[in-house]
Amino acid sequence: MATQVHANISLNLRQISHIVVVASGKGGVGKSTTAVNLALALHRQGHKVGLFDADIYGPSQPMMLGVAGKRPQIVNGNQMQPITAHGIKCNSVGFLVDDNQAMVWRGPMVVGAFNQILNDTQWGELDYLIIDMPPGTGDIQLSLAQSVPVTGAVIVTTPQDVALLDAKRGIEMFRKVQVPILGVVENMGIHICANCGHSEHIFGEGGADRIAKSYGVELLGTLPLDANIRKQCDEGNPAVAADPKGNVAQIYGKIAERVNQQLAGTKTGNTMPNISESDD
Repeated sequence: MATQVHANISLNLRQISHIVVVASGKGGVGKSTTAVNLALALHRQGHKVGLFDADIYGPSQPMMLGVAGKRPQIVNGNQMQPITAHGIKCNSVGFLVDDNQAMVWRGPMVVGAFNQILNDTQWGELDYLIIDMPPGTGDIQLSLAQSVPVTGAVIVTTPQDVALLDAKRGIEMFRKVQVPILGVVENMGIHICANCGHSEHIFGEGGADRIAKSYGVELLGTLPLDANIRKQCDEGNPAVAADPKGNVAQIYGKIAERVNQQLAGTKTGNTMPNISESDD
């Protein structure tokens, strides 16, 4: 199952078959919610899954998984044992700092922390390691994408025009570092009133589908604007774990199926991606 990767990759990453990043061009579009529910959906489908919270400035996975305040066990001097929650392995800078501590770090410090936590975590044998990336498309994101043998990327957006512009930038960024785009996930696509059943596209309609078609990638799924999605994550029990037979969990399950189908027969990259200086 696991594959051999480039000699420069740490031993802790060599037993991971697929490294998938979940990214967005901007914050506030539900990237972390998508990452945790994708990881849980893959786990429910029988895969061994890890989740790395790479959002150094705003780590949220400890809260979303209900394990805030825990600390990874340190073994062999500097190696960390990931925290297990809802059947998946997780590590995050959020386990290493106080909840209210601001990460006032420059870019090189962030990249260093990213690489140290990722490479010094004893992930073990995994089918998937999902990486919840920081929002944006700047130097930090490029450096992170270049330092990891990524199998593919999932781009998260909302139908809002501003978010769609940033989603396009996210796609272009990963293309520059030769990371395949597995598809686009649209959050907050439609709101259905809990009282009267009226449906409304509050943030616009069809935007993610247009982006997917224009770039020749797949629209993996569209999630509703549902207060329960937010509430469940805040309570440390994301939708896929809280209500595995519910509509939202079923949507995430189909997204996980499509990701798995696209990556069937592939393996973690043997070489690191290169940054292209061309704007083409």
